[in-house]
Order: sequence, then structure tokens, then C-alpha cells
Amino acid sequence: MDCSLVRTLVHRYCAGEENWVDSRTIYVGHREPPPGTEAYIPQRYPDNRIVSSKYTFWNFIPKNLFEQFRRVANFYFLIIFLVQLIIDTPTSPVTSGLPLFFVITVTAIKQGYEDWLRHKADNAMNQCPVHFIQHGKLVRKQSRKLRVGDIVMVKEDETFPCDLIFLSSNRGDGTCHVTTASLDGESSHKTHYAVQDTKGFHTEEDIGGLHATIECEQPQPDLYKFVGRINVYSDLNDPVVRPLGSENLLLRGATLKNTEKIFGVAIYTGMETKMALNYQSKSQKRSAVEKSMNAFLVVYLCILISKALINTALKYVWQSEPFRDEPWYNQKTESERQRNLFLKAFTDFLAFMVLFNYIIPVSMYVTVEMQKFLGSYFITWDEDMFDEETGEGPLVNTSDLNEELGQVEYIFTDKTGTLTENNMEFKECCIEGHVYVPHVICNGQVLPESSGIDMIDSSPSVNGREREELFFRALCLCHTVQVKDDDSVDGPRKSPDGGKSCVYISSSPDEVALVEGVQRLGFTYLRLKDNYMEILNRENHIERFELLEILSFDSVRRRMSVIVKSATGEIYLFCKGADSSIFPRVIEGKVDQIRARVERNAVEGLRTLCVAYKRLIQEEYEGICKLLQAAKVALQDREKKLAEAYEQIEKDLTLLGATAVEDRLQEKAADTIEALQKAGIKVWVLTGDKMETAAATCYACKLFRRNTQLLELTTKRIEEQSLHDVLFELSKTVLRHSGSLTRDNFSGLSTDMQDYGLIIDGAALSLIMKPREDGSSGNYRELFLEICRSCSAVLCCRMAPLQKAQIVKLIKLSKEHPITLAIGDGANDVSMILEAHVGIGVIGKEGRQAARNSDYAIPKFKHLKKMLLVHGHFYYIRISELVQYFFYKNVCFIFPQFLYQFFCGFSQQTLYDTAYLTLYNISFTSLPILLYSLMEQHVGIDVLKRDPTLYRDVAKNALLRWRVFIYWTLLGLFDALVFFFGAYFVFENTTVTSNGQIFGNWTFGTLVFTVMVFTVTLKLALDTHYWTWINHFVIWGSLLFYVVFSLLWGGVIWPFLNYQRMYYVFIQMLSSGPAWLAIVLLVTVSLLPDVLKKVLCRQLWPTATERVQNGCTQPRDCDSEFTPLASLQSPGYQSTCPSAAWYSSRSQQVTLAAWKEKVSTEPPSTLGGSHHRCSSKLSHSCPGSRVGMLV
Repeated sequence: MDCSLVRTLVHRYCAGEENWVDSRTIYVGHREPPPGTEAYIPQRYPDNRIVSSKYTFWNFIPKNLFEQFRRVANFYFLIIFLVQLIIDTPTSPVTSGLPLFFVITVTAIKQGYEDWLRHKADNAMNQCPVHFIQHGKLVRKQSRKLRVGDIVMVKEDETFPCDLIFLSSNRGDGTCHVTTASLDGESSHKTHYAVQDTKGFHTEEDIGGLHATIECEQPQPDLYKFVGRINVYSDLNDPVVRPLGSENLLLRGATLKNTEKIFGVAIYTGMETKMALNYQSKSQKRSAVEKSMNAFLVVYLCILISKALINTALKYVWQSEPFRDEPWYNQKTESERQRNLFLKAFTDFLAFMVLFNYIIPVSMYVTVEMQKFLGSYFITWDEDMFDEETGEGPLVNTSDLNEELGQVEYIFTDKTGTLTENNMEFKECCIEGHVYVPHVICNGQVLPESSGIDMIDSSPSVNGREREELFFRALCLCHTVQVKDDDSVDGPRKSPDGGKSCVYISSSPDEVALVEGVQRLGFTYLRLKDNYMEILNRENHIERFELLEILSFDSVRRRMSVIVKSATGEIYLFCKGADSSIFPRVIEGKVDQIRARVERNAVEGLRTLCVAYKRLIQEEYEGICKLLQAAKVALQDREKKLAEAYEQIEKDLTLLGATAVEDRLQEKAADTIEALQKAGIKVWVLTGDKMETAAATCYACKLFRRNTQLLELTTKRIEEQSLHDVLFELSKTVLRHSGSLTRDNFSGLSTDMQDYGLIIDGAALSLIMKPREDGSSGNYRELFLEICRSCSAVLCCRMAPLQKAQIVKLIKLSKEHPITLAIGDGANDVSMILEAHVGIGVIGKEGRQAARNSDYAIPKFKHLKKMLLVHGHFYYIRISELVQYFFYKNVCFIFPQFLYQFFCGFSQQTLYDTAYLTLYNISFTSLPILLYSLMEQHVGIDVLKRDPTLYRDVAKNALLRWRVFIYWTLLGLFDALVFFFGAYFVFENTTVTSNGQIFGNWTFGTLVFTVMVFTVTLKLALDTHYWTWINHFVIWGSLLFYVVFSLLWGGVIWPFLNYQRMYYVFIQMLSSGPAWLAIVLLVTVSLLPDVLKKVLCRQLWPTATERVQNGCTQPRDCDSEFTPLASLQSPGYQSTCPSAAWYSSRSQQVTLAAWKEKVSTEPPSTLGGSHHRCSSKLSHSCPGSRVGMLV
């Protein structure tokens, strides 16, 4: 028997035509099916709780401890603490155990508090009241108690509590309108349809008596796909089987609109809902700084082990002679002599480890945690990031990633609601070359009767007037807009004359904008009733058109059409779509004039559509009906046959005109993107929207520029060529140019340099990510990444939420390992927000799922500029200095202890007193660096905002690279040598004080410690650029505190101490003149190399930041393409470049004269002016053909 046939039959039987992997059976209302129909097998499903928190009450302590002890330093200090408990060591276990306990406790409290906030948000959602049907009655219970099979009632403006199959609504036609803003980012209305056999059940008793079962696929994350069927049982007949698709599914997180109430049955609940499945699992995010800290700790751990090994070996070399091993005053006992040599050596090795363990600073982690926690308040307190319109300010959900904001290399942003306001506005229309703008402003006055003013030349002819009205009728009829119900206002009275305007809803906000725009031009769409479309013309007469056919829009055709019949019996086909899909099908009309206007509007970033029509005679229409009917009833290749039919119908058209609609960008979105690009950050747009819409937005926000050559990696192109051919063709295109021409990655594009932008859709991405037949997927991914790296901007459209996360992960794990940031405002963005190194949620109109699951939340996209370029820059500078400084001061602290062992017979004698050992990192030197890491501003805030290029100075972890780390370590070694040997040589000949007393080892150690405390504190003072009274108080106060403490510690007999070896030591040291000389001299010598290095580097190899600090304004190119328009228009900005003059004149181009010129006012060849050169006669203001920008 043919096995393949059996396999096919089993696959078809088990999986069906829809390729089911598995299925579930749901009993509607938990009612058993009638006897004899099928077996009743109840199944267990999860409840409806949503969990976004990380810990529970029971696992918090073990899980948090496990995560904390994954840190190298924490684990190391735990081992040291245990060693101190087990063996006899030079220092007390308290010196390691107390700081470790403090670190663990502070970190656990901070992380526990953050997770408690997540629990609080989850509880608020899970305890929302929900109405459901039980025994024919309406009952209310908490959302978390919903079960699969419950029948739920949802009212208008309520959010669906779980994934529901739509059973019925209060509407007679069984439809409802839904907004899915928090799911796919679109706030437009979408129409869903009830099951045909249940849409008549309008009451609780009717719906409670429903006998039905639903068979559907197991939960899948794809928002746009659903496959199932419903069996509706009656008393007498066999069950009626109806198919279920995505149009019958209401998703959790969506909101019911324009419908009084609906009934639905729960099929997916809790973490099985599509919204929850699109959440990425939470993982502990670690910043690049923390990874560098761990790497540095490993190096210092190796140094520590080396020191302990060297000292252990030298100890036994030293003690190889008997009189050194057993001096007369310290002879060994018999048991000590008989101890195993290896065991003795190992014990000594551990003792040296404990003695030198302070080189690894546990207090650094305490300080870093405090710096992150306290520093995060600077974001929440920032008044510039408060949005008065919404009353919202920035939120910090986790403070562990503050410094990562200063390291971002890639930004992945959502489009709708993040870059744009999702608020379409009709700007103009062009009819046969004549431009019409609603509400034209002339000399500051709105012109009366302005609808239909001809902005180009005289009024159109009689024939033109007819075309004009035909164009307006086409816009009123060619759409799928619905009018919101309002019982108090009848259709005809919803006219402008009645003082009320129609409320339109549609799945496409563009269509609403067009219908509202044409209403301002005199034609109002009233309603669709009994298959007749009613419009109100300029004369306030109602015109009725019978709707015969709708040729729906699809992304391949990029157009839609309607066939209507007027009251006089004339049949029209009206078609609207993208210019590339309309112009080839036109045989008549003023194509050139309209094409010029469309191109001009495209430059402005407006969304353009062309409108055409065709008159049909009765015989043509009958032929069209037969053609469409044959395609609609086809079971095989229905979509293909419909597309062929549409192709035959939509041809030989007459072009009427074009429209321009603006998807209004968020305030300063374009300026923000320009600044981010100037800072060296690549911006990618990831959206679920269609390609044309997204591309128009990218032009509007200046992500794509006029000279950008767009490369398409879309399904349409892959259908024409293989994926392999398309990728290699794109690769050759971009690499040929990048190989032949070189440029600085961050400089403005030159005129010879081709600028590329890549557009990819979700289906093409799936093919790239899919493993190849030979099992290797890496080649396509690497090729795709190579193409992306060569493009200045990338647009990913038609992306499912998990695909957004895949893109982020692909870049994150590429060989460069760049730091990524994802920003979005809807639940569809949660996956990429969780996947990126830093996730930012926009607190917008689309719910708070993104803000709740993000690391940071901001009210508007424009606030991202300050968050990265100012706060991120400062955070990174501060914590980098903190980390390097801590290692530096601990090398200064411990290396003299290592050198001292050569002078004390390797006896593990400490150089410093126990109080100094314990308090050095906790009290004497901790507060100045903490305040520095909270308040330092190496340059001013305004400078960072005006000059985003300074962000590049800290890019790629510049201040924590190995070269910088080695410099700090060598500086610490040098200072330690100066402290120790400087004090040694000073005391070599002056070991007796004026009163005849001899300086001992504690005086020597105290002198070294005093010089060290003053040196490391003054080193920080030299590094401080931003002085406040707090800095002065802390730095000089710390030095004063050390002196006062030393005087008290050694000047008072403390009753709680068994012995007081430091008694009078500090006072005795200060009574010696050579000690004062040593302190001043050694501090100066220690600081001198660092001062000289800073001076030389600033003069010979200054960074951009250092040039700003020096007040040296370097000459720059005339306005680069990244120069923000705001700076070009500011009165303080002076430029002699042609581009600046063009931008200045462009901003005032809203005049009638400007409209009258067709497309003569063309901008320069590129948006940027970096390729323009100043004229020779103006060379005195632009030295070297360059112009200085005000900083």
C-alpha cells in the first residue's frame, strides 16, 4: 500500500484543510450536547489570570538569592566569608559578612518593590468585573474566574476579558465594531461578524439556551489567523456546522465600539490568549556596564590569586631556615610541627586570600545599586519630559539599565501611535491639474465658501466642473466607511446645515479622512441603507446610488473599486488606489499634471491616492457580474481567480484626480529621529501596517530622504524571483556602492554617495528566518544582515508581534552585538520591548500593556531624545567613572599591603588597622563617588541636546574598554608604589620623633593610609566638572571626617576594645614635621601623572566632548543632512549655505502664489545640505568653505 497516500489521508482527516496541529472542543455555556450526538469529554484549561510579575511570595527568596549570587563579586564574597568562619584569618569575618549582607538586602528590597508594583497592576486587571450568562441570567464575577466555555456579555467601550467567539449583538445584521489599538497598534474600527445561526439570540434567556460545541485550533500567537468550526444543535435536526475564522474572533485587549452589547463564548483564557502568547517570557536584563564589571572582577580575582600564591611561596622560601621558621619568641607546638605541609600551605594561601580580598570591592555593588536606584529619580523628576496634554510623566520600571540608555546603537520603533498620532487629516485634492484645499487661509483669514476654490488658475470649464463633481462623488462612494448610529438624528439631518456632522468609522483611517475631507468640499456621505448609498450634494439635494459590487482593497493590487448605479440608471465603476497601480490602467485624463502633483506631495511625506472612473453599459456590467460570480464560487484558487477578474475589470479608466492625506506625526518626531541619527544611532521602523502607509510615514519623519533609493524585499518581489536571487541582487547593489565609495559612517551623505533604504514585509522575513532545505539557515540571515548594515534606514511592515521580536533578536545576536532599544505603545510591541536590551513604552491611547512591561515609559516619542542624549549620556559617564574609580582606589588600598609582606616576613601582618580596613570603602571614600555618580555633568544639558554627536564619544562602551581599565589599574599601582616607598624613604632616616619616641609599624601604616585617602579623594575632585555646594560638602567633609575619626579613634580609650593598638598613633604621626612633608609631597607626586596626561591629551588628541569643555568650537560642515530643521529656523542660526535659505523660504510657503506654480519650487537634490559649498564671496563667514554652528 502506498504509505504517502495513507499519510495524506491521515493528515487531511486529523489536521483538515487548515493544517491544524491539534484541536480543542469547547462546550458553549458548559452544556452537554444532546444525547447520541457525540461523547461529552470535559477538558481542563487555565483560568483567566494574567501574570506579568517575576516572583511569587514563595519563590522570591530562593530565586532572588540565586540571581544575586550569579554575580561574580557576590559569590566570591560569600566564599571569603565562609573561609573566614572556618579558618584562623588575619581579619574578622564581620569585615566581609556585613557588607555582603547589606548588598544582598538592599538589592532584594529594590527588586522586590519593583515586582510588587507588577503584582499590583496584574491584580487590578485580574479583578475587573465581567458579566457572564449562567442559567439564562446575567451574573457578575471577577475576570480571573472566567473559564473556557463561559458565555460573556461585553458592553460598549469595554475591553474583551479573553478571546471570544462572537455569537450575537444588539445589531440586527449581527455585526460589531472593534478597535484593536492595544494589539496591533491600529485605533481604527474593524468590523466583526457573529455566527450566522446565533446572531438572532439577543436576550440572556435565548443565549443561555444555546446548544453548541466549538472545535478550534490550540492557542497560537498569530493575531490574524484563526481556524475553527461551530456545531449548533437543534431538537429535531442534525447539527448545523458553520466555519469560524478571524472575523468571528474577538481578541483580549480589543475594545468594543459603536455597539451597545455583544455576547461571546470564551475559547482562550489567561496566558493562552493571543495577547498573552505574544508576550515574550521575562528574562533578567544585564547592562553592558555590569558585564564589564564582571569581566574586570575576574581579572582582579586572578591578580588576587596570583598575589596569594606568590606570598605563600615566598613565605616558605623565607622560612626554609630554622631560625626564621621558629624564632625564640614564637616556637611551634608539637601538633603544629606534625601538620601536613600541603594543608599548612593551603591554609596560608587562604589566609593571604582573605588579607588581600579587599582588592575586590563588595561596596562597589552597594554603591552601584544606590546610584541606579537614586539616579532613576532624575528621569521621573524631569519637567521637560512631562506631557501637560495627557498629564503623564516618565516612569522607571527598572533602574538596572540606566547606563544602557547611553549605549544604544539600534532603535526599533513602532509606527502607529509611536511616531504618528494615528490621526489622519485631509490636506488637498487635485482634479485634472486643479488643486483644492479645504478652509484655505489667506492673510490669516479663513475664506468663506472656500470649499472648491481653484488654487491654480481660473475656474474650470463646464466639462471640468462635471469632472470635479464626479471626483467628489467618487470619494463619497468608493470606500467601506460606516456611519455611527444615532437614533436622535436621522440621516438627511446629519448635514452641515443641521449643525451636526456625521460620525464615520472604518477599518482604514485614510478612508475616514477622505470622506470627512470631501464633506468640507461640499459633498457629504450620509449612510448605506438597503444597499443604497446616500450622499448630500452642494445644493443640499440627496443623491441615491445603488451599490452593485465592491472590489475590495488588497495589498497586491493596492487599489479598490465600487460599481454603483445612479438614480438615472447610469452605471459607474469608481476606482481609487496608489498611483503606481492606477496610472498604468488609465487611458484618458491629465496624467502628467496629476503625476507631478502626486510626486510633490510624496516629497512632503503626504499619503497620496489616485481616483479614476469608467462608465459601464448594461451589457458590460452583466459580463462583469458573471466573471465575478464565477470567481466567488470557486473552491480552488479563489483568491487567484478573483485577482484575475479584478485585473480584467479595472482597466481602460479615466483619471479624475488625486488626494493627499497627512498621517500627522507626533510633535517633534522628525527632529528626534534626525538627532538620534546624528548621534550615530540606526533607527528601524517595525509596524503591522501596510507598506505604502509605513513608507509615507518614514518620508514624513525624515527616516527616508529624497535621495534614498528604496530596496524592496517583499512577498510580491519574491514571487517574481526566488528569495536567493533577490537577496544576492540586493547585496550586489548595496555592496558595490559601499565598496567603491568610502565615507564616515556618521557624516552627512555626499552627493556621490547613494543612500539606501530597505523595506521588508513579514512574509519575506519568515522565509529568511526559515531553515533552508539543506538544514542551514545562517547564510540567508547573514546576507540579510549585511544588506541591512549598508542601508541608512530599514522599514519592516506587516510584522506580527513575535516577528518584531525576531528582528530585534537577530540584530542583538549579530556578530557586533550592538545595544538595542525597542519603543512602542501597544500590546503588539511588548514582545520586542522585552527582547531588546532596553524596552521603552509610550504612554498613549493604546492601553498600558507596553508601558507596564517596559523598562521605562515616556509620554511621547519626542522625549526619547532627552532620555538618550542627556540622561543616558550622563548615566553612562557617571557609572563608568564610578566603576573605574572603585577598582583604582582598591588597588591603591591593597597593593601597599602586598608590598608590606616583603618587610614583615610574609607573616600575614596587616599594614592598616582593622577599623581602617572596614571603613575605607564604607565611609572614608564612598560618599564622594556616590555623589559624583549622581550629580556629575561633564558638559551642560543644553550642549548635549544641541550637539547629539557627543553621544558617539561614549558609544560602544568607550569608557570601560580594556585600554581605559588598564590605565586606571596602572595609575593605581603607581600611586600605591608612591604611597609605600615614599613613606618608607621619608621614615628611613627619621624614625625617631623630637621627644625620642620611635615610629612603629602602625604609624607607618597610618601615614600610608592618610596619603592614600587624601590622594583618591583629590583625584575625584580633579575629575569633577560640575561643582555644587553638595560636592564641596561631601568631598571636603569626607577628608575632615577621616581626620576627626582618626583623632578620636586613637585619642580616646574605648572601654569596649580589648586592646587599642592605635592609641595616640595618629596624633604622634602629626606631631612629626617629616610626616606633614610626606603627606603634601606624596599626594602631589601621586596626582601629577594623571594631571599631565589629561593636559597633554586635551591639547593633542581632544575628543569632541573635551573640545566642548575647552570652549573650542570646531569648524563644521555647512548644514549637514542631520541638522534639525528647528535650528535652521532659529533666529540665532546664521548660515550662508543655499540649503538654509531654501528651508527658511520653505517654512513660509503657504501662499496662493506658491500653489500657482506647478512644481517649479523644487528643493535641492538632497534634503541634506552637506554637499553644498558656500560661495567664495562669503568666504569670510565660512572659513575653509565651512560654516560654524552655534553650540
